[in-house]
Amino acid sequence: MKVNDRHVSFYYENDHDYGKIEIDPAKTALLIIDMQHVFITRPKLENPTEEEKANAARWEQFYEAIDNVVVPNNKRMLDYFRGHGMEVIFAQIRCRKKSGSDRSLDQKATGYNELLIPPGDPLGDIVPELAPIDDEIVITKTTDSALTGSSLRLMLSNMGIDTVVVTGVLTDQCVSGTVRSLADESFKVWLIEDACRAATEQIQQNELEILNNIYCHVITTDELLEALG
Repeated sequence: MKVNDRHVSFYYENDHDYGKIEIDPAKTALLIIDMQHVFITRPKLENPTEEEKANAARWEQFYEAIDNVVVPNNKRMLDYFRGHGMEVIFAQIRCRKKSGSDRSLDQKATGYNELLIPPGDPLGDIVPELAPIDDEIVITKTTDSALTGSSLRLMLSNMGIDTVVVTGVLTDQCVSGTVRSLADESFKVWLIEDACRAATEQIQQNELEILNNIYCHVITTDELLEALG
C-alpha cells in the first residue's frame, strides 16, 4: 500500500493500492537517531590544509540541509510530541569502553565509518536544540540499528507502542538499519523525509526510494503533523 506517489521504486510502480496516513498517537513514539555533534555540527578547522578545505566544501551542502531543514523539522515534531504527551526516544552512538573494543565491526572500519566516541566525549552529545528532557529514553548503541544494539524493541512493546516515527542521520546508514529492524519486528514505521539526511541529496533520494513502501512509509513533517492533528 502506498500513501503518496513520491520515492516510488521499481517494485511499486504498478501498485495502485493507496491508503491514508493514519497514526494512533497513543501507540506512537518519535525516534530521533544520532543527532549528535560528531555527525551534524560543522567541525572547526584550525589552519586547514587545502585537502581539508576541499573536504569541508564537499560537506557544506549536508550541513546546510541539517541547519536549515532537518534540525528545525525535528524540533517541530519534538515540540508536538512533548506537547501532546507522546513518547519521545533518542538513539546515540557511544561506546562503553574507552578503547572502543565494544564497538560493532562496521564502527571499527576504516575511513568515515570508523567511530570512536567514548564515554564523556562531548562530540557524542545530542545537539542542544534537540536534547532529551525529563524521563525521555536515550538508547546508547554501538551498532547502526537502534534495535540490534539495545533493548528498544522490548521497551516499545512494554509501553504499548506499535508505531514508530523515525528521523535523524544518516538516512542510508543508522536510520536505514533501524527502519529495517523495526519493520522486521512488525512495527509500523513512518520515515520523515525532511527530518532525516544522508551525506548527499543523491544518496538521500536513493535510500528513500529503497525503503519506501517496503519497510516504511516516507512522508513529510507537515504530513505527519496533519495526520496527528
